[in-house]
Amino acid sequence: MQTYVVQVESQTVTTREFRIDYENDQFLLDGESFRYVSGSLHYFRVPRVYWRDRLRKLRAAGLNAVCTYVEWSQHEPSPGVYNFTGELDIIHFFQLAQEEGLHVILRPGPYICAEREMTIKHMFRAG
Repeated sequence: MQTYVVQVESQTVTTREFRIDYENDQFLLDGESFRYVSGSLHYFRVPRVYWRDRLRKLRAAGLNAVCTYVEWSQHEPSPGVYNFTGELDIIHFFQLAQEEGLHVILRPGPYICAEREMTIKHMFRAG
């Protein structure tokens, strides 16, 4: 099994290799033994102005990765209408994570287990 991690840079995209070494029970990043230590930060729950601060705090806590869901219902509020700007600018979130030395573990929707359903707001939504 091979997975590729793509890092977003200002002008270029660098492809890195991530593999699982089943014989030695380890992850390999660019051929080297790698252990990720991750925490969750849901960009869609934190105002954009605080993203860098929160990512720095994860890094300061000794983490080398951040895990985030993609809240698809916010990115596509109605069929065919997409929003990846402002508070939903996920590319900017990735760039900040990279600048802070964090790998991103992306958990895309449409279904996410982020305790988003059955809130008061959800119960009063039309439809």
